[in-house]
Amino acid sequence: MTEAELRAAAEEAHMLGMKIAAHAHGAEGIKAAIRAGIDTIEHASLIDAEGLSLARARGTYLSMDIYNTEFTQSEGTKNGVTEENLRKDREVAQVQRDNFRAAHKAGVRLVFGTDAGVMPHDQAARQFATMVQYGMTPAEAIRAATATAAEALGLADRGTISAGRWADMIAVAGDPLADVTVLTRVAVVIKGGIVVKDKR
Repeated sequence: MTEAELRAAAEEAHMLGMKIAAHAHGAEGIKAAIRAGIDTIEHASLIDAEGLSLARARGTYLSMDIYNTEFTQSEGTKNGVTEENLRKDREVAQVQRDNFRAAHKAGVRLVFGTDAGVMPHDQAARQFATMVQYGMTPAEAIRAATATAAEALGLADRGTISAGRWADMIAVAGDPLADVTVLTRVAVVIKGGIVVKDKR
């Protein structure tokens, strides 16, 4: 899409009170989407310094799926991923991770994003450890999946624990601020204040 088309799409979405996301890997496409007023950039793999500066200045959220290459490389061939796609994944993976670190250091707003359709959903929480490996504290990674994600989506009724919120929570056996990997071993799931899973 041209930048003008992206801007028209963003203006229409915002006029309707909706958020809009762009699926963008390349630096020029990312910058065009940010300048056009897109709210979140999915992947943002090859974002450059100018793109980071634009994202920070405009308050654009980046959703960078920096874990899933582990699954793609280990299971891709078995799951029918072509060698060409595996090569592209290898070439982009470390660049995206380095750009995630740069985005965090620059103060860009980052949300927890896994591109979970490419892997089993129960592996999505492995993203937390990768986010910490590439610069976030455990608390920042957790906020990226909760409060910051809710803010990015314009959902004021979730993302934090307080009166009047949805009461969607999980419980784990351990302190995720000391070891963020405990979030991959969920013991209890509460949805709307009702326990829907209890493995204690």
